[in-house]
Amino acid sequence: MKLNFEKIKEITLGAVRINEENGVISFGRFNEEEEELYRVTSENFYKKTFSASGVKFLFKTNSKKIYIDLEIELSTTRNYFAVDVCVNNELISSIDNYWDVELERDYTKMDFPLGEYKKEISLGDGEKEVCVYFPWSAKVMLKEISVDDDCYIIPVKPQKILLAYGDSITHGYDSLHPSNKYITKLAEFLDAEEINKAIGGEKFFPPLSEIKNDIKPDYVTVAYGSNDWGYENREEFVNKVRKFFLNISANYPDAKIFAITPIWRADITDENYDSFRNIEKDIIKAVENIKNVSIISGFDLVPENEDYYADTFLHPNDEGFKYYAENIIKKIKTLI
Repeated sequence: MKLNFEKIKEITLGAVRINEENGVISFGRFNEEEEELYRVTSENFYKKTFSASGVKFLFKTNSKKIYIDLEIELSTTRNYFAVDVCVNNELISSIDNYWDVELERDYTKMDFPLGEYKKEISLGDGEKEVCVYFPWSAKVMLKEISVDDDCYIIPVKPQKILLAYGDSITHGYDSLHPSNKYITKLAEFLDAEEINKAIGGEKFFPPLSEIKNDIKPDYVTVAYGSNDWGYENREEFVNKVRKFFLNISANYPDAKIFAITPIWRADITDENYDSFRNIEKDIIKAVENIKNVSIISGFDLVPENEDYYADTFLHPNDEGFKYYAENIIKKIKTLI
């Protein structure tokens, strides 16, 4: 049984727009105003808005199998991807373009084929909860999703909403599995739908936070700063950060807002250690007296060890994201 457009919309989370053209379905995590902002300010960032970070299907079914057919298009600086399929919170299969390749230590610089990918996946007997995680790294054009004839599909909806702003690490760089992104793990802990607005390479950008989304988030995370390092004088940086958070606080006054400062990176030296740590100090200063903002120190989240970074210095691998998720959940437990 091929799911129709209406049923697909019912089971989709993380997309603020879902479009169908000639039987092919695309998913947007940015609204039209946000996309237009990036279109006129940065061609590179505009292209990244079309990646499917945070988008997933979530439903209960008694189907014994699922069939997925999709077209994968380049939209970030990475061309590897995975679509994870979990049953009752356990990863059972993936559709990816690296399963038959021996990955290098730094797999982020490797080339992988894109295009059409399709797969039938066994789900097992009885009723189960199925989650299909879309790739953070690519644009997805869905051609078909099918289940057994005469089975039922019941959408599962989280109770809350997590709106996530950030740079490459919140975007997903460089997890091999989208289900391992820290922000995805955090959203699931909070029983929240992840609406991901992160863009790899982005800095604090107040015009983005001025745009109010047509949602009422319970939580907002903001995780920028690493790309701002060395590019601004401190006063200008503090003013920019404060403006960003004031916009968020005004747009979502009932939300709990978490300012996540940058995590450790391997290119911090004795000579530039103070300048990097000043980013956290300046973010703390910038959010002072904004009533619904709490600070979470990034230095407490991922071990200061290159083994936990896919590119050996900046972006966590799946093991690094495991630490990130576990530690940020511990922090947020004390703040909610």
